[in-house]
Amino acid sequence: MLFDSSIRKELARSFGGTVIVLVTVLVTMTLIRVLGQASRGNFNPADVMLVMGYTVVTFMPSMMSLALFIAVVMTLSRLYADSEMVIWFSSRVGLARLLPALLRFAWPVLLAIALLSLLALPWAKSQINQLQRQFAQRNDLERIEPGQFQTSADGSRVFFIEKGDIGELKANNVFVATDEGNKKTVISARQGYTELVGGDRFLILEHGQRLETRADEPGVRVAEFEHYRMLVLQDPLRDGGPTSLGARPTLDLLLMPTRENLGELSMRIGHPLVALQLIIFALAYTRVNPRVSRTGNLILSLMLFQVLQNMINIGQSWIRQGNANFWAFMLLMHGGLLLAAMLWLALRHRAWDWRTLLPRRKQPAMTPGRIHS
Repeated sequence: MLFDSSIRKELARSFGGTVIVLVTVLVTMTLIRVLGQASRGNFNPADVMLVMGYTVVTFMPSMMSLALFIAVVMTLSRLYADSEMVIWFSSRVGLARLLPALLRFAWPVLLAIALLSLLALPWAKSQINQLQRQFAQRNDLERIEPGQFQTSADGSRVFFIEKGDIGELKANNVFVATDEGNKKTVISARQGYTELVGGDRFLILEHGQRLETRADEPGVRVAEFEHYRMLVLQDPLRDGGPTSLGARPTLDLLLMPTRENLGELSMRIGHPLVALQLIIFALAYTRVNPRVSRTGNLILSLMLFQVLQNMINIGQSWIRQGNANFWAFMLLMHGGLLLAAMLWLALRHRAWDWRTLLPRRKQPAMTPGRIHS
């Protein structure tokens, strides 16, 4: 129909402009945040743009839900303000008749939100965690300068070379001190270099000696060696899986339904469900009062969006702490919100008012009286 095509075109224009604005704001805020984290040593400064891109992906489900919600509200507000809704209503097109047209436009966006929330969000978080681990576990020998003592990232080792580059087979007079709790070791060698074996980096020392002392044993153990191999950096990709809860794949959350996993799963499933509920709410409550600016609908939309997002986060926390059951929460929150939105839409569609549903008080019958002159 002409009506469906016209409203979908207007929704597309509004949605595209809203997405551009929101993504621009999000990128700016994310860049400032990532630069601050890089300055504190959480990321490699060379990976700032990469981390920023992954971080933007993690926020895209919420941003697309908000953009879709704003697009529907602004489009309907414009139709009311220009009296186009009056024309459609006079053509026997009820308010609920707009819902199929809105859903025909929104279903690709809802599908994209679901894919971003269930697949792209954990993948992006796992990539961020991987970059963090790689930078935290970067080769301590890469930072060594000749004539300077260099402490490892975990503080358990101290390296020193007199001259040369230990990564290019040119280091002479290498000194390494390790502290492993009750055991302390001091190793000195004439030459040293690094070797990569299966993703693990080893420090190879030649022609030196090793001194070891233990807190529970008296004396010092001295050993001379011609060739000594020390593991400096393990392969950061060896574990192959994310460690944080937000970076776990959705399939793993389903296969291991612990309280923490179910809490994270409720948040991921909640994004597309809330986006669907917001569309129905927007259709149900959007109207234009000539005495009030159209920005009132936008302000109410932002407040409603924030309330629903907070409800998702609260539900995730309750499920993780064991204060709420996963299925009960999903049914009560999302089912209840969907039912409330549909009921509100039905009341608007039928033009029912709560005052008309109340029983009216019977007026006493008027009896004719005599008129005295």
